[in-house]
Amino acid sequence: MLVAITRGVSPKIGNCELEYLARVPIDIAKAVDQHRLYEQCLEELGAKVISLPPVPDLPDSVFVEDPAVVVDEIAVMTRMGVESRQGEAESLALALSAYRPLRQIEAPGTLEGGDVIRVGRRLFVGLSHRTNQEGARQVAAILERLGYEVKGVPVRGCLHLKSACCSLGDDAMLINREWVDAGAFSSFRLLDVPPDEPWAANVLPVNGTVLRSVAFPSTGAILEREGYRTRALDISELAKAEGALTCSSLIFESR
Repeated sequence: MLVAITRGVSPKIGNCELEYLARVPIDIAKAVDQHRLYEQCLEELGAKVISLPPVPDLPDSVFVEDPAVVVDEIAVMTRMGVESRQGEAESLALALSAYRPLRQIEAPGTLEGGDVIRVGRRLFVGLSHRTNQEGARQVAAILERLGYEVKGVPVRGCLHLKSACCSLGDDAMLINREWVDAGAFSSFRLLDVPPDEPWAANVLPVNGTVLRSVAFPSTGAILEREGYRTRALDISELAKAEGALTCSSLIFESR
């Protein structure tokens, strides 16, 4: 069964960390409602949603993808790239321990799950403001022992690797070439986001449906022309916190 761990929206999400966006007011009630509809969508697509309660003092904690990387055998608890987020892992680790043995990234390494794309037994690790070379080295050392191939990919101009590129669940990637070197993904069929939708590459495949943001209709049209079944969600308030579709859940197969 597909499991999706989520976490409620912190009432202090307006104090979130920002790297590339200007701070604007976030409508908390609307953010909570958008997140509820996101969870509902995951359930409708066949995932068992485990919704953790909000953590009021951790503004970014709704973005549960970042504190962990889950593969078939284990879960690697990350060490977040900003100090204000380093308390997010504790309750998430407790939830994950029911499904996987846990490993840990140690200082001085930093790693965030939004910088990790997994396609089968291959993982691409974004080298960004939030994930450093040591964090990438540690996760590679952990996972290569289990038979995974891990490759570092420099990221520029955006928060995480998954801001620039995401797997479509098959042999294809949706990509913004301005933010990542497309050569790193030469073995994949690449679909480019339109220049006027630079943030559109963050999509989430779930059981044969690609979740996309309603804010990027041109990208949706490209995906549908390529034969993908898509579902558009409004995540406008979470996007103000540099959030997106992938980072609001941690999805894996239960064992």
